[in-house]
Amino acid sequence: MISATTRLVLGVLGTLMAIGGLATITLGGAAAASGLWLTILGVVVVVAVVVERQRYRSESADQAFEPVGPGGGEPGPVEPRFRQSDELFVDPTTGLQMRVYVDPRTGERRYVAER
Repeated sequence: MISATTRLVLGVLGTLMAIGGLATITLGGAAAASGLWLTILGVVVVVAVVVERQRYRSESADQAFEPVGPGGGEPGPVEPRFRQSDELFVDPTTGLQMRVYVDPRTGERRYVAER
């Protein structure tokens, strides 16, 4: 899991790398090849930051930048439309037991640490 601050720093760093690479390519000469690699690497970092998801998080929690709950799950109680399932697992990173909640209508899932 990456914190919001780390995501911001990586996004800025990747953007600066891509801009610096493009500037190096524009200068031409022998440095143009290294500028190409710097541009590609910067773009890959930016794409990775944008695409990366928090573990066990719903899309809505990620898009709203809600805080990460214990074990990387939802930060608090889930909406009433979600029903507790029998599915339990242990998060390998934190060692916390996670409970799966499911919306029976849509099949959407939420993950909440058992306390």
